[in-house]
Amino acid sequence: MNLIDVTDLAKDYVLGDTVVHALDGVTLAIGAGEFVAVMGPSGSGKSTFMNVIGCLDRPTRGAYRLGGGDVATMNADELAAIRNRRIGFVFQQFNLLARTSALENVELPLMYSGLAARERHSRATARLAQVGLGDRLGHLPSQLSGGQQQRVAIARALVNDPALILADEPTGALDSRTSMEIMALLQQLNRAGITIVLVTHERDIAAYAGRVITFRDGRVRSDETQAPRDAAADLARLDAPREAA
Repeated sequence: MNLIDVTDLAKDYVLGDTVVHALDGVTLAIGAGEFVAVMGPSGSGKSTFMNVIGCLDRPTRGAYRLGGGDVATMNADELAAIRNRRIGFVFQQFNLLARTSALENVELPLMYSGLAARERHSRATARLAQVGLGDRLGHLPSQLSGGQQQRVAIARALVNDPALILADEPTGALDSRTSMEIMALLQQLNRAGITIVLVTHERDIAAYAGRVITFRDGRVRSDETQAPRDAAADLARLDAPREAA
């Protein structure tokens, strides 16, 4: 079953007298449970594609179906509900509130759900424990490492039990080892059934996905499946010499 179906998707921007075709007739499908990396140079259309499938922007033309529902016919309130309940977002710069604890940051998406405070606290606590931060609930972002901050962001993306996680350069601000840890976590979530679409410019990061879609000039230039690297196994190999020593 496909979670995402786009047909002849286009997005145009008018800059003065110039029309920029950020997306130019994209047709593709992403199945439920896939882990897809989206690559391409700056200006290729990959970020615009993510904004459209994340219901953050509307296409100029074309069709987009998410889980069988026609996104083009949805009003602003329906799109907001889709973003809040069915899609989790993870960004390069974490986008955490600086003066708010890890627990409170994760609770934020639940503020619009009508849940009682106790239930919000319980769900956010469980998600932080899931990403390995059960002992950091009260910490502010400034008291956490970059990798821990990204884990908080992933817990926040998970708190509403989304079917889809959209990750835009989630390792771009992290060192190599921490990037590997984040990819191991995303692979773990994907194995649990969550569909993941990840934008990256790093081939090493794309190697952890099972499919790589490359954009150029607003079009899909290649769409290839691959045997993904196992990030947890790579971490174990990285740590083995230290343990031996």
